[in-house]
Amino acid sequence: MIVNKDWDTILESEFKAPYFRELGVFVKNAYQHQIIYPEYKDIFNAFRYTDYNDVKVVILGQDPYHGDHEAHGLSFSVKEGVAMPPSLRNIFQELYQDVGVKRTQTDLTDWAKQGVLLLNSIMTVVKDSPLSHKDKGWEIFTDNVIRKLGEREKPMVFVLWGSYARSKKELIQNPKHLILESVHPSPLSANRGFFGSKPFSKINQFLEKNGDQPIQW
Repeated sequence: MIVNKDWDTILESEFKAPYFRELGVFVKNAYQHQIIYPEYKDIFNAFRYTDYNDVKVVILGQDPYHGDHEAHGLSFSVKEGVAMPPSLRNIFQELYQDVGVKRTQTDLTDWAKQGVLLLNSIMTVVKDSPLSHKDKGWEIFTDNVIRKLGEREKPMVFVLWGSYARSKKELIQNPKHLILESVHPSPLSANRGFFGSKPFSKINQFLEKNGDQPIQW
């Protein structure tokens, strides 16, 4: 289903569940009749780039960017050549202040390939209509993904930015994992605790403490 044998095995029961089959029918119909983002082939990119056993960090978003040619299946990431969204600009500002990395590349695929699962809770959206695919079944699927990761013995970091992402904290039961919470990096809230939260250095300190390679941000 996802073209990744680890995830396909772990999520096999999800793919067979009635809710997921209904979701599949809904999504295919939506792509036939509306402009939906990301492109159909890109919906599961987060899973394609980051194997289950390789996940070191989960950065949870809510739903994809809804502007033209922005979303490509990774939370907070946009294709190169597209204007940088304000939230991503603020993430990069904090990245520079935290670890001194001055990043301009908006495509975060390199993070994904290092073990950062860039997961949106809702994985598709109608053009120019945020949250248009809310409550269609995606949240059931991604909540179960978070649960399965949370059950894993190997420690990882869950990054929950904003009240929506923070509501998923209860899905993560294994105390070995590090949960980093703050307000969302959007311009509406970044000054209320996102700036100065130092998530990138905290992630790498935790990974190194647990014998993992740090992320090259």
